[in-house]
Amino acid sequence: MQAFSSETNTPGNGRPSPTVSVVIPALNEERNLPHVFAKLPADITEVIVVDGGSVDRTVEVARELRPDVKIVQQTRKGKGNALACGFAACTGDIIVMIDADGSTDPAEIPQFIAALLAGADFVKGSRFGEGGHSHDITPLRKLGNDGLNLTVNVLFGTRFTDLCYGYNAFWARVVPSLQLPATSLPQPADGSKLWGDGFEIETMINIRAAAQGLKVAEVPSIEHERIFGESNLNTFRDGTRVLRTIMSEWFLARRARRRARRGGVQTRPAAVEHAASTATSAATSAAAAAAVAAIVPAPAPRLAADHQVDPRPAHLNRAVRTPAPAERATELAPVTAEER
Repeated sequence: MQAFSSETNTPGNGRPSPTVSVVIPALNEERNLPHVFAKLPADITEVIVVDGGSVDRTVEVARELRPDVKIVQQTRKGKGNALACGFAACTGDIIVMIDADGSTDPAEIPQFIAALLAGADFVKGSRFGEGGHSHDITPLRKLGNDGLNLTVNVLFGTRFTDLCYGYNAFWARVVPSLQLPATSLPQPADGSKLWGDGFEIETMINIRAAAQGLKVAEVPSIEHERIFGESNLNTFRDGTRVLRTIMSEWFLARRARRRARRGGVQTRPAAVEHAASTATSAATSAAAAAAVAAIVPAPAPRLAADHQVDPRPAHLNRAVRTPAPAERATELAPVTAEER
């Protein structure tokens, strides 16, 4: 099964449209999965649920909702390890990472894929760019996110609008360049997390995509409140890990540039900026639009008696204006010396 039918092959290239894998880390999310699965596009190639040792019916519910779901047990603790395990199990051309708590909207997947088909290597969602919004972030977390975002933009010359958001999509070939901690490494004996195994993974992935010179784009995204349960995010603990990640990645990037200069190698800039996506050729835009048209929302699975109705306010499920194709993605390019 392909995320795009053969009838909608990308125009002009004669090649089949890419397959899509969706990775969903989950820990005790049995009540949320029915609502998340209901919004997945119908022709997603594969859904990979990475279980973090759930003690409820997360795995059973996932299989009830989608018999072809691939269940992966993560090898250590933390969201970062869960994502790395999920990426390793993917067989699709494109990988999309979403959350199991209902905060990220699977119905937005087509606009991420459209940006990839238009030429991006890596596409990140933005709650704070034009067309984006968050119904979940607190003022304190927003202040922290803004400060961390500004730090990265200053240090790396980037123009990210939302650093700490984990809704991303990218070509599978990008995974090796992200250099995530190996899934085969053992859990530390003291129960701590390896660097990159926690919530800092989202920042690490975004920075490394830019530092590797990948073509990065942002698309607007609406973040919703968690449906059921409590978040595992700790504002101060995880914020500190993110700040340490930023500084560590900056030192690594600086050393890499120095080595490259000594070797006479011209390094690609680790900087990004917003550029109008209308710069994409008309042919490419038409190809992306035609391919994305093949993705339609899946019919909502019938909820079993023990699956609860989404209790969130109605406004969270209200349709949000979808930006026109030319508005959806902002291409990220290097900041020039004159602009700094």
